[in-house]
Amino acid sequence: MILIGMFDSPYVRRVAISATLLQMPFEHWNWSVGKDFDRIRAHNPLGRVPALILDDRESTNGEASIGETLIESTIILDYLDDRAGSEKALLPARGELRRRALKLMALATGAVDKGVQLVLERVFRPADKRHAPWTDRCRVQMHGALAALEQECARVPPLRWLVGDKLTQADITLGCFVTYVREAVPIDLDRYPALRARVDGYESLPVFSEFHVPFDAPEPQSVDERA
Repeated sequence: MILIGMFDSPYVRRVAISATLLQMPFEHWNWSVGKDFDRIRAHNPLGRVPALILDDRESTNGEASIGETLIESTIILDYLDDRAGSEKALLPARGELRRRALKLMALATGAVDKGVQLVLERVFRPADKRHAPWTDRCRVQMHGALAALEQECARVPPLRWLVGDKLTQADITLGCFVTYVREAVPIDLDRYPALRARVDGYESLPVFSEFHVPFDAPEPQSVDERA
């Protein structure tokens, strides 16, 4: 398999961590959605990451299928779990555990989606062009999701995984997405002590630190600076 995308993307990062935990080796193409946009579009017409080029060349009718590529981290993670089998899969297969994992993942995804919107405003819009009502709304939504995650984390003993008795995709997604929000927006997690402690615990794990690349984007230049 070949994983396309930089590890400062929380979506790419959660795929890399998941594949490693499932003992599925991959080659990494460290391509940027900025400078490598056209190269990425050759594999994903949206020009987005992650994209995963599969080793499996067999289609369902038995004919060779060269260069099959999966796009969007949710779809890639579903493929990895399917390939791993239900006993090793990182997302519980059914029932209450699956619903709880999906709820936690939805909250973390909501937080990171709004965080990304705030980052894009900062990176691509000069300060005098930013629309405060929009950014304020994104912050309210982001903090609403983080507050809900704080409540969920406070319910679980610090040394326990979020869902069941083993690490699941809920842990991976929460760790990757909240770390991105903390570093890229950025925000201080002190108001969410249970969430902060849990994320710090994830980030101390070797598999998390292996794929940790802090997000670092320049501030947009003013019109005078670009002249």
